[in-house]
Amino acid sequence: MYFDFTEEQLLIKQAAKDFAINECLPGVIERDEKQQFPKEQISMLADLGFMGMMINLEYGGAGIDTVSYVLAMEEICKVDASVGVIMSVNNSLVTTGLQIFGTEEQKQEFLVPLAQGKKNGEIFIGAFLLSEPEAGSDATAQKTTAEDKGDYYLLNGTKNWITNGSTASVYMVIAQSNPEKGSNGLNWLIVDRFSEGIEVAPKENKMGVRGSDTCTIHFTNVKVPKQNRLGKEGEGFKLAMKTLGGGRIGIASQALGIASGAYERALQYSKERQSFGQPLFNHQAIQFKLADMATRIEAARLLCLKAAIEKDNGKDFTQSASMAKLYASETAMWVTTEAVQIHGGYGYVKEYHVERMMRDAKITQIYEGTSEVQRIVIGRSVLK
Repeated sequence: MYFDFTEEQLLIKQAAKDFAINECLPGVIERDEKQQFPKEQISMLADLGFMGMMINLEYGGAGIDTVSYVLAMEEICKVDASVGVIMSVNNSLVTTGLQIFGTEEQKQEFLVPLAQGKKNGEIFIGAFLLSEPEAGSDATAQKTTAEDKGDYYLLNGTKNWITNGSTASVYMVIAQSNPEKGSNGLNWLIVDRFSEGIEVAPKENKMGVRGSDTCTIHFTNVKVPKQNRLGKEGEGFKLAMKTLGGGRIGIASQALGIASGAYERALQYSKERQSFGQPLFNHQAIQFKLADMATRIEAARLLCLKAAIEKDNGKDFTQSASMAKLYASETAMWVTTEAVQIHGGYGYVKEYHVERMMRDAKITQIYEGTSEVQRIVIGRSVLK
C-alpha cells in the first residue's frame, strides 16, 4: 500500500511537529515529575483545531480526515504522550461518538464546545467512562446503574482509570439500566461533570503519562435527563464498542509516536556518543538495534495508516484498528527499552527523556483494550 500524503496532510503534520517541539518539549520532564496537567498546551491545541480534528465544520471541528489525525498524534506523542492521550480521548471517543450517534440537540449543546476544546474561553473537554473496579477487559460486567425514573435516569456507581477525570466538563458514561438483559441493557449517557452527586477522587499516582489526569469517579443519585442518552434504550454498549475502534487508532498512533520519538533520540545519541574510539553507531550491535527499531516503527506506522484509511473510506476497520493498536503498543514497549539500552547509564536518568518514554509506552498495551483483548478481536475476525 502506497501513501502519498496531500499537501493539507503534510501541513497538519508539520504544524503538529512545530507545536510539539516549541510548546510541549519545554517543561515536559517537570510536568511528568509533578503530574502536572498540561493546561497551556491543551488550550493551544484547542486554538489549533486539534481537539475536534475529525468533527464537521458545522459543529466547530476541523473537518479533516483520520490520516491527518494519525500524523498529528504521532508528532505530538514523539515529545509528550500525556498531551497526546488527552487529545486522543477528546477526538476518538468523546466527540466522534457524539457526532455519529448524537441527536442534533446533543450536538449543539455538547459537541460544538467539545470539538472546539473551549467554552467561554476556558478548556472544555470530555472523558469516556467505561472501566470499573470489576469491569475492565470484560466491559459487559458493568455495575454502575442508570435507573429509569421516567424523564431522567438515576445514576449510581463507580468508574475508574478515567483519563481527563478531573479536568473534563462532560462525562460519557456507560451504565446498566436493565441487568436482566446483560449488555443489551446498557445505556450511554452524557453527564454534566458538575452535576450534584458526582465525586472525583484524587489523581492516581501513575508510572507513565503522568501529565494526564487519571481518576476514579463516584456517582451517587445523579440525575441525568433522558434526552442525554445516546441512541435508543439498551444500545449503549453496541455504540460504545463501535466508537472504541476509532479510539484504538488514536492509541496506536500514540504508541507509534512514543516509539518513533525514542528511536530518534537513540539514533542521535548513537552518533554523538564515542565508545572504543568511534561513534556508537559504527558498532554493529548498535546498528542492528537501530535497524530493527526503524523496521518495526515503519510497520506500525503502515498499520496505523491502513486503519485510518479504512475508517475514512467507510469500511469496517475493526480488525485493522486492533492490529495497529496491538503491534504499535508492543513496538513502543520494545523500542523504548532498546532506546534506554543504547543510552546506557544516561538512559536511566530523566534528562535524556527515554526513561520517561519507556514508562509512557507501557500503558499503550493496557488501555482501550489490552494486548490480550486485541488478540481476541483479531482472532475472532480472522476465523470468520
